[in-house]
Amino acid sequence: MAEHHTGPAETGAPMDYSEHEKTYNLFLNATKYGTVFCVALLIAMAAGFFTTMGFFSAFILFVILNVAGYFFLR
Repeated sequence: MAEHHTGPAETGAPMDYSEHEKTYNLFLNATKYGTVFCVALLIAMAAGFFTTMGFFSAFILFVILNVAGYFFLR
């Protein structure tokens, strides 16, 4: 079970700062690339639904935007 410390959190178990940094970097990357995915999806849906592009052209636009976003944010 959990350990019970009576003092402040700073005097508790030693922190694994490298693991904290890895988790934070994972969160930042997931947020960054998730945002690129959502923006590319919205642009491709707008192009597919509100223009005469059609489904396949909008899908190609979606893929191109995701690839470009990946290379710009790398």
